[in-house]
Amino acid sequence: MARKSKKRGKNKKNKKFKMKTHKATAKRFRLTGGGKLVRPKGNQGHFRRRKSKRVKREITKVFEVSADKHRKTIRRLAPYLGKYKKK
Repeated sequence: MARKSKKRGKNKKNKKFKMKTHKATAKRFRLTGGGKLVRPKGNQGHFRRRKSKRVKREITKVFEVSADKHRKTIRRLAPYLGKYKKK
């Protein structure tokens, strides 16, 4: 009786495709524990000496992405955002 050889690995029919993460989006946004999508404020690059203390303090805060349209786009670009915790 001939034995069938078993292929190692996954069955080709059940293969699921992984979506690629848009890396620039993944670096700019993050997901909080409560599921909110937040972003940092801009204008942080340079010229900090000429900015007031109040402006520099405001720059460090993060803001929630409020528009549904933008949230949907970001989730599409970075589908695995917040699924894997960084150590």
